[in-house]
Amino acid sequence: MKYLIVGLGNIGSEYDGTRHNIGFRVLDALAKASNLVFEDKRYGAVATLPLKGQQLVLLKPSTYMNLSGNAVRYWMNKENIPLERTLVVVDDLSLPFGALRMKPGGSDGGHNGLKHIASVLGTQEYARLRFGIGNDFPRGGQIDYVLGHFTDEDMKTMDERVALACEMVKSFCLCGIQITMNQYNKK
Repeated sequence: MKYLIVGLGNIGSEYDGTRHNIGFRVLDALAKASNLVFEDKRYGAVATLPLKGQQLVLLKPSTYMNLSGNAVRYWMNKENIPLERTLVVVDDLSLPFGALRMKPGGSDGGHNGLKHIASVLGTQEYARLRFGIGNDFPRGGQIDYVLGHFTDEDMKTMDERVALACEMVKSFCLCGIQITMNQYNKK
């Protein structure tokens, strides 16, 4: 069985390591742990991760965040992966740094990447793994915050939180969303 795992982020070296690119960071960790290298393909960088008889198509869209839906739709169609086997890894301002929550659907929460995916797919009912980035910014400072880099304090636990996010992605593919939510959403 195939799964599409999408990590949201913005392309370009100026966005490397920013809060908005946490989806890329999680997919990079998944690939690195299996010695996989992403290949530049249509609409994104892609790697295929074999996992206990499953095939995870890892996608880092090259469309910029606000047009992520185009890449998601293309790779779902190309690989013949249904909506219920698609997972989007995304940054979330409403969660404190490092908090991880998997959800089977829901609103975009003002996230332009999720908004575009829902628009293109015609539904908000697709799984997402929300990675908390906190919201410690002054009024009007949201854009600078999400496009800014993590604090030294955040970086102390970054590897541990990213590793847990990777475990959650694997659990989604091997055990399903309900078991994954029950097992991990409180950690």
